[in-house]
Amino acid sequence: MPKLKTRRSAAKRFKRSGSGKFLRRRASKNHMLEHKPTVRKTRLSQKAVVDERDADNVRLMLPYS
Repeated sequence: MPKLKTRRSAAKRFKRSGSGKFLRRRASKNHMLEHKPTVRKTRLSQKAVVDERDADNVRLMLPYS
């Protein structure tokens, strides 16, 4: 069997947690940051778990994670 290739764009966006779930960044933290409250920016800085309906697609893109 040949090796499976990893989708590099997905490898830069998703990480595997210790429990086996996939983590992602939150949206809306790229621009217009001076208009957003500090509490909201802090919350957007935290990692989020990929939804279980999307986790299968991420798992196919990252075969060795």
